[in-house]
Amino acid sequence: MTGPAAFRALILAVAAERVAELAVSHRNLRWSRQQGGAEFGAGHYPLMVALHSGLLAGALAESQLGRRRVDPRLAVPMVTLVVASQALRWWCIRSLGPRWNTRVVVVPDLPLVARGPYRFLRHPNYVAVVVEGAALPLVGSAWITATAFTALNLPLLAVRVRAEDAALAESRGGPR
Repeated sequence: MTGPAAFRALILAVAAERVAELAVSHRNLRWSRQQGGAEFGAGHYPLMVALHSGLLAGALAESQLGRRRVDPRLAVPMVTLVVASQALRWWCIRSLGPRWNTRVVVVPDLPLVARGPYRFLRHPNYVAVVVEGAALPLVGSAWITATAFTALNLPLLAVRVRAEDAALAESRGGPR
């Protein structure tokens, strides 16, 4: 089934997935702090939360208010990309185990994770974020949301990656 109702259901499913992520994140954040983990780069976090919330709200609003037609020729491959990005995200979460959370927290004296997708990429979760940020709105032909999210997310992601890299370098006593 394709159409506006299916798109709304997909957005709601992704929102529910985000709630599950946040539950895992909160649990893992507590663990990291109990292990002496320190947070880095917290200043960008509220912007990230707002942008990712805006992705879901914007895609839904644009699709409904703009009376966008769901085109199966676009929707089907975009749903495939959304599912693939979710699979990659949860592979990252599983690979990082209790170290994964939505903030930049480094637990001292733990080695870098080199399993799962981290064998191939330094920041695989951000591949998932970029793909999903473009693909999810396009399922509902929400071109403006896909473009706006991508344009706003790329500089924010650059800040985030720099914060993570600096945190890891500092926690290991200098550049790596």
